Amino acid sequence: MARGLISATAARSGSAILIDGNACIVRSNDISKSGKHGASKCRIEAIGVIDDKKRVIAVPGAERFEVPTINKSKGQILSITGDKVNMMDLETYENFDMNLTEEAREMGAKDGDNVEYWDVEGHKIIKRVI
Repeated sequence: MARGLISATAARSGSAILIDGNACIVRSNDISKSGKHGASKCRIEAIGVIDDKKRVIAVPGAERFEVPTINKSKGQILSITGDKVNMMDLETYENFDMNLTEEAREMGAKDGDNVEYWDVEGHKIIKRVI
C-alpha cells in the first residue's frame, strides 16, 4: 500500500523508501556518473523506521523504489501490560493495542502519557513521549 514510486537518483536524504519490504529513511545517496559503457549507480544508506537497522544497497540509477505510507499521530497510553500497550488516538478516540518497544521503555513511557506514534504500512510504533 505504497504512496508511489521514486527513482534511486531522486531518493534524497530524509526521504522514505521501501528496502526489502522495510520502511527506511534515506541518510545518504552517493550517485556515480554514467560511464562509457553503463548507467549511473547509486549507493544508498538508509535507517529502518521500525527496527533502526542500517541498510546499505547499491543499485542502478534507474531502479525505482516504493514510497511507504507513514501517518504521524498523537495518542495517550491507557495501560501497559508486559510488552503490550493499550492506546487511544487523541483525534479519533479509537482504542488499539500495540507492542512496547525497548526504545519506548527507555523514553520512560508510562500509563497516562501522551505520545507521538507512527503508523508505517500497518505497523504502529511509539516515536516519542510528549
